[in-house]
Amino acid sequence: MASLETHPPKSPSSVYTTESPEVDAEELLTLLGDSYTQRVLAALGDDTLTGREIIEQAEISKATVYRRLDELQDAGIVEASLRLDPNGHHCEQYQIVAESLTVSIDGDGFDAAVTQPDESGVSSQLFK
Repeated sequence: MASLETHPPKSPSSVYTTESPEVDAEELLTLLGDSYTQRVLAALGDDTLTGREIIEQAEISKATVYRRLDELQDAGIVEASLRLDPNGHHCEQYQIVAESLTVSIDGDGFDAAVTQPDESGVSSQLFK
């Protein structure tokens, strides 16, 4: 199981967490080739949305949206944060954190790497 790392909040109303990627290149490409995954990513775009907002925008069942969000988090493409509400109605919200995907092919097969900026804005490769 990947370790859970907590980052300082970007604002008083949010706490960001991220997990290390847990998928290989073939799983990543299969995930990104899935039409439901593409609809979830299209709904997110540059926004930070709750699961309910993604369900409404992507017009996909709740179970399918959350399954794809879990897989996208495992791959390091999407990050979840907990929005803290003073009234106690806390909820998770999601955003795309991947900056790029690189696929390379050679005689041994292929590799895929997801890159995302670190806290200083410098890009780092998550896995290969």
